Amino acid sequence: MSFVPHSDADRKEMLRTIGISSEDELYADIPEKLRLGGPLDLPPAISEWEAVRTLQGLADGSRDLICFAGAGYYDHYVPAVVDHLIRRSEFYTAYTPYQAEVSQGTLQAIYEFQSLVCELMGLDVANASMYDGASAMAEAALMARTIQKKRDKVVLSVTVNPHYRQVLDTYNLGLGMPIEIAPRTASGVTDLDAMKRLVDDQTAAVIVQSPNFYGIIEGFEAAAKLAHDAGALLIAVVDPVSLAILKSPGECRADIAVAEGQPFGNALSYGGPVLGLFAARQDYIRSMPGRIVGVTEDVEGRRGFVLTLQTREQHIRREKATSNICTNQGLCALAATIYLSTVGREGLRQVAEASAQIAHYAYEQIIKIPGLEPMFPDTPFFREFAIKTPGPAREVIERGAERGVLAGVALSRFPQVDVEDGLLIAFTEKRSKQDVELLLEVLKEAAHA
Repeated sequence: MSFVPHSDADRKEMLRTIGISSEDELYADIPEKLRLGGPLDLPPAISEWEAVRTLQGLADGSRDLICFAGAGYYDHYVPAVVDHLIRRSEFYTAYTPYQAEVSQGTLQAIYEFQSLVCELMGLDVANASMYDGASAMAEAALMARTIQKKRDKVVLSVTVNPHYRQVLDTYNLGLGMPIEIAPRTASGVTDLDAMKRLVDDQTAAVIVQSPNFYGIIEGFEAAAKLAHDAGALLIAVVDPVSLAILKSPGECRADIAVAEGQPFGNALSYGGPVLGLFAARQDYIRSMPGRIVGVTEDVEGRRGFVLTLQTREQHIRREKATSNICTNQGLCALAATIYLSTVGREGLRQVAEASAQIAHYAYEQIIKIPGLEPMFPDTPFFREFAIKTPGPAREVIERGAERGVLAGVALSRFPQVDVEDGLLIAFTEKRSKQDVELLLEVLKEAAHA
């Protein structure tokens, strides 16, 4: 590592001082199967100018693809006002509001963000955001385990986003928290009868997603009753845009709700940075991860904002911490706040309706193509659905890229989902009928081939 200014002699001296013979001994506690086992597959080092020139060449040769990919991240329109405001220096350079007296603008923005999340989720309290939707779900599972004390099992539907499941498994390394996976029915929704058999007096939480990974609307009422009858909590994973036209988790008796906030004013940006939305019932506020901003008055009666709860390990004794999440996604949360404030209640409803309408129009056209069929016919979906392709879905995607279309996401990328292959296609308000026509051409060519 040429950028580390230590010679071989320096390294040997450091190893001798701490009493070990090699750097490998530093990692003795890490299981062998988790270690890299060799160098990273990286190209040779180049100078800064060579790197800039390479990236410019890639940019010059690139073109925008009409995006029908989803699976958790979506190509929504970002109003110009969002980037304009978040690039103001007082926001763009802000780190974290430790000194409330000089961070009133940042704290107020977070407070408004929390208020918007509470209204969307239909729940009492929200934190100042998480890293992403996946970490929010994993933190919710740990939070339920803390609340339920002697219960530590989690029952999770197989229709939850597989990336979220992977992050939960990573969190669980070393904890040994029992995680049971409930299967789905042939129609692509959680098999509640099978889930009920898995839920017992050791279950801390039941986790269900709606719309689920396949885009199907499941609803939360039945899962909430199943969980509550067993004394467990219900964690609802949602698409936040869908909440403009579907019942909120709070209305469906969910105890904790989480979501990926990327659709709210955050560009795709190769997968990040993004933000996690996290809300819960008032009873559980002291078990929530992250931080919560509150509003108060000073001695002169003026409104002021403060960090009301800070429950990470830096602020309280390590064993008392609810989480080791060290910061919120402040700039991304600010973008979401500006977006929601700009589009408003009615604007968000229009975004949701436009996304759903174009998705259903495309669905009706796609299933008419010989050789293509819906993976889960006759199931209600919001703005995303899965189809069976006559050949590998990856080949369909490659064919579409040649025509300027990102046709969807190949389900074969996700070994955790219980389908062999298929194409998951998503729609937003940015997609037009002309875009759909081009997608149909790609799918017809692929089916014919």
